Amino acid sequence: MAYEPIWTAEPEKLNKFEFVKLEKDGLDVIRTIIDEYAVKGYDSIPADDMDRFKWAGVYQQKPKDGHFMMRVRINTGIMTTRQARALADIARLYGRDLVDVTTRQAIQFHWLRVEHLPDIFKRLEEVGLYSFEACGDCPRTIVGNPLAGIDKDELIDTTEIVEEVNQFFLLNRDFSNLPRKYKMSISANTYNNAQAEINDLAFTPAVKVIDGKEVVGFHAMVGGGLSAKPHLAKPLDIFVRPEEVLKVAIGVTTIFRDYGYREKRHHARLKFLVADWGPEKFKEKLVELVGELESRGEDKTVGWQAAYFDGVHPQKQEGLNYIGLNVPVGRLNAAELEQLADVADQYGEGKIRTTMSQNILLSGIPDDKVEAALQAPVLQRLTPFPKPFMSRTVSCTGNEFCNLAIVETKQRAVEVAEYLDQHVELDEKVRIHFIGCPNACGQKHIADIGLQGSLVKTPEGMVDAFDIAVGGTLGGGANGPQAQFNQALKGRVKGDQVAYVLEQLLLFYKTNRKPSESFHEFVLRVGVPAFQEQLSQILEAGIAS
Repeated sequence: MAYEPIWTAEPEKLNKFEFVKLEKDGLDVIRTIIDEYAVKGYDSIPADDMDRFKWAGVYQQKPKDGHFMMRVRINTGIMTTRQARALADIARLYGRDLVDVTTRQAIQFHWLRVEHLPDIFKRLEEVGLYSFEACGDCPRTIVGNPLAGIDKDELIDTTEIVEEVNQFFLLNRDFSNLPRKYKMSISANTYNNAQAEINDLAFTPAVKVIDGKEVVGFHAMVGGGLSAKPHLAKPLDIFVRPEEVLKVAIGVTTIFRDYGYREKRHHARLKFLVADWGPEKFKEKLVELVGELESRGEDKTVGWQAAYFDGVHPQKQEGLNYIGLNVPVGRLNAAELEQLADVADQYGEGKIRTTMSQNILLSGIPDDKVEAALQAPVLQRLTPFPKPFMSRTVSCTGNEFCNLAIVETKQRAVEVAEYLDQHVELDEKVRIHFIGCPNACGQKHIADIGLQGSLVKTPEGMVDAFDIAVGGTLGGGANGPQAQFNQALKGRVKGDQVAYVLEQLLLFYKTNRKPSESFHEFVLRVGVPAFQEQLSQILEAGIAS
């Protein structure tokens, strides 16, 4: 290693996985996969290396029968059509045609076998894509503004900044052994479309007058994250020039590497260190590492749109447009991805953009080609004009493939959205997120209505159920909403009753809301106890018990 692992001075304070990482760097497993396991097969993989597969972007898929899931890094969500076609080929050849868009703008495959991985790595590298470090205790996919370069609401184009930071950290052994997963977001969009507050490190748009001249740059937040103990990121009192982003990212990551907690896996994210140190001490250590930084300037975040873009929208380039498509719960197939690439080439700029809401954008479409693009058959299912509830429903992978999830989520989410679109008419779109376990890959905590999978005992045995939480949002600057996680209601709802229960809660909102009052605003006004009362009445009536 090029750095000194100072945390090894007290080995009694290390959890057992830390010794696994010290024995063999996670990145070393990539070569072992290619040279050994792909040749000898699944049964040749020892347990420790199976855990290290995450550094290759690969997890064992449920039920651990030799199949794997893989995440592919799509930095800031922007890929070329050549890259999209390579991804479609991989899905068709090895992944039973399935393609998932994740809540971190990545592409996820299922049904892969270890024998397939060398060819998949090769196909990805040929088009400039990688699965490496899309998982593991390392800097993961950098999320950002999917509209970078075409966004009329961005202060600067962040494409090259994201690329610079990504290139520095990718396969960098100085930072491949962090205490836990580490997530960054970089965006200059004024509507917080990279979900700053739920990242370990986030750069958000700001300006500051320095030496009489207004400088466009960023503010920084640290210590965000979800899972069983969610934390909102805290702002640091620094202003970061565009050319300083990498320096600050290196400094923050170094602090996490050297001072982050390694005693308990469930208490190792950066959010716990930030909570204990506070932003002032964290800034002091950062300045000690990277040098003096300007103090905060003017925050330019003016709202939060939850990374939704359905419809046709003008770009900042005169005469060009982007089309925001709904991908129901982020799932499409290989043929659809290829067809989107065809549309992007024929009518647009040859790029496909993924969002943190599990959706897709097609960009660079001239005014006179928009109508023709909208007629493409693939845009009938992946429509820019989705029904309201389907358009705002997000789901994690669920127990169809994930070993951590205890309930199925994707199909359930689709069925619930379809039911609500048939039974509830609203002029306000309500965000509904499903997760299958406390790890919260479906970002349940920031939803208007979040549903977390659980189980309940019935005379027929254990059945899927969900706990419901209401009122989540992220921040929208000084004049927008203040970020807060949703609050859980008491009362577990059986899976087959979720749609009806949500219908009743939404009708309570519809009946009692003020004109133009959003769901979040309504929750703030009437209070969570009012929703608890409604849910308790439904449960007491026996409808969802």
